[in-house]
Parts: sequence; C-alpha cells; structure tokens
Amino acid sequence: MAKGKTGSDSAADNSRLKHFVEVEKTHGAEGTNPAAKKVHERPAERDEGARLREYTRIERGRTA
Repeated sequence: MAKGKTGSDSAADNSRLKHFVEVEKTHGAEGTNPAAKKVHERPAERDEGARLREYTRIERGRTA
C-alpha cells in the first residue's frame, strides 16, 4: 500500500473522515454547546493589507 508524503494511510484517513461525518450527522445542531458552535462558525478576522505588505517586503528582498 502506498503512503503519501505525511506517511498516513489513505484507508485510515477515510475512516477518520467517515467518523467525523457521522458525528456531525448525529450531533450536529442540537448536540453541540452553543458557545462552541459560535466559535466554530465565526469568520476569521484577517488583515489583507498586512499580508500584501509582507509579500511586497519579501519580493523586494528584505528579511525580518
């Protein structure tokens, strides 16, 4: 059986995914704590300007 770059077995990955999907189906909306659900669903706050500044700094050859 071939292993990927991380050395994980694809059959094991599939069984983990299957388990997570089953948990979501059975414990989806009603089974989770409301606070945990809010944290999980909130959008990530990102500063796109900072990311652009870092890319341009690297492009110019400047290091930290």
